[in-house]
Amino acid sequence: MFNVLVTDSISDNGLMDLYDHDQFTLDKRVGLPPEELKEVIGNYDALIVRSQTQVTKEILEHAHQLQVIARAGVGVDNIDVQAATRKGIIVINAPGANTIAAAEHTMAMMLALSRNVPQAHQLTSSGEWNRTAFQGVELYKKTIGIVGMGKIGTEVAKRCKSFEMNILGFDPYLTDERAKSLGIQKATLDEIAAESDYITLHTPLTNATRNLVDAEYISKTKKGVRFINCARGGIIDEDALVAAIDSGHVAGAALDVYQVEPPVNTKLFQHPAIIMTPHLAASTVEAQEKVAQEVSAEIIEILEAKNIRHAVNMPAISKQNQEKMAPYLKLGEQMGQLVIQLLKHAPDKIDMTYQGDLAGDDTDLLTRTMMKGLLSHHLTDSVNLINALHLLKEQDIPYNVEKKARGKGFANYMELRVHNKGETAVIGATVLNGYGARIVKLNHYHIDIKPEAHLLFIKHNDVPGMIGKVGSLLGGHDINIGTMQVGRTDIGGEAIMVLSLDKKLDNKLIQELEQISGLNEAQVLELEE
Repeated sequence: MFNVLVTDSISDNGLMDLYDHDQFTLDKRVGLPPEELKEVIGNYDALIVRSQTQVTKEILEHAHQLQVIARAGVGVDNIDVQAATRKGIIVINAPGANTIAAAEHTMAMMLALSRNVPQAHQLTSSGEWNRTAFQGVELYKKTIGIVGMGKIGTEVAKRCKSFEMNILGFDPYLTDERAKSLGIQKATLDEIAAESDYITLHTPLTNATRNLVDAEYISKTKKGVRFINCARGGIIDEDALVAAIDSGHVAGAALDVYQVEPPVNTKLFQHPAIIMTPHLAASTVEAQEKVAQEVSAEIIEILEAKNIRHAVNMPAISKQNQEKMAPYLKLGEQMGQLVIQLLKHAPDKIDMTYQGDLAGDDTDLLTRTMMKGLLSHHLTDSVNLINALHLLKEQDIPYNVEKKARGKGFANYMELRVHNKGETAVIGATVLNGYGARIVKLNHYHIDIKPEAHLLFIKHNDVPGMIGKVGSLLGGHDINIGTMQVGRTDIGGEAIMVLSLDKKLDNKLIQELEQISGLNEAQVLELEE
């Protein structure tokens, strides 16, 4: 018998597979306090939650027989995935079940915003009849910019076509061919700003998308634009949005998500041109049934047949191979994180090379790990070891794995090359006995540096005094240099510095560095913990 605990409000209809299964016992204890959850979690094989229950490291320390944590939804922010992985607990989610609900809510918000539905309802229900107070606008023939052409953005585009809207789509992985097949126009963020009457956001919250819609971006938009955000709070700078509406540049906004939830920004509540809903995009009867059905079916598959489909923390791989690959896995993910920052664009082709002893091993897990690091730059926590290669296929990005028995002076060597329209970025790395992980190649330069959280990559002319100028500037701003590596191809030509720093540099300091005579480019390369 398998015991399953449900601690959040989840559709009973969606859980029927578990209720009806003679090998499973289901306990539903909604709103269980953390202290009580600690006391009882040790009796269960599976836990099903939504967003309310916080599955912390402290709770997991008491989960002695837990094998699966299921998030009845997409995000797993409320689950300590690292702690679960450490205990050998599989974390699963239901990534596609709320797609239609979110797309339909986006359309509802856009229509309500265009026709002032909430404001008109409030006035009419108060007993006042005024047909001229809320003149609206039509969607017909308007231009909409969709930022993020994943599953939800794609479904929104399909629905906008029925209103005969002109559709612009932006996504780092949107190809010309896919845009053509969807019947939309591929566009840049600036083109969307300049041409769109509506801008709707369907992207994850990442370092690249946080405050994507800020005062600077809004200043580029067409006057009278309307914004819709049913994706993630933090993509829009709320204060900048309110200021732009007050100035008359932005006509209005419809928000389902906020920088802080529940929202605390009173400017949003009080503004007559902003309509708000409390994070409802996935809250339909059908969506909640579907997510419950998905996780119920997978819990049965995992516990009975050991088959895993939507794990966010581990692929299907033998324990022996995983132990053998362990020293290279973190390094592989770091290589992916670094190389995508060097390229500065989404790749259209990826090449991987394994040399030395690695060439004779099953490197599937290592390949997935590299791709997870690479794709996470744009897709954040929606990419994992299970779905990384599937996401590449979805985005029509070819990848090639080459294995060579002989290495470049190392017992094992890995190289990751990413391409975009003729541009190429390269990271080469190895694990050295006694020294650990080392980055030994960066583009066409040979270096030797340990992967660190904050790296500074500088291209400069090979002239005397450059190292001193950089060091002095950083020191003047109280930035401590951990290590420094330099490299060049020819005397007097282009050279590089790679520095590990104790803390992150801000954009202002990067601009100061680039004012140094002979310094051509300074770029911060960050590694996630």
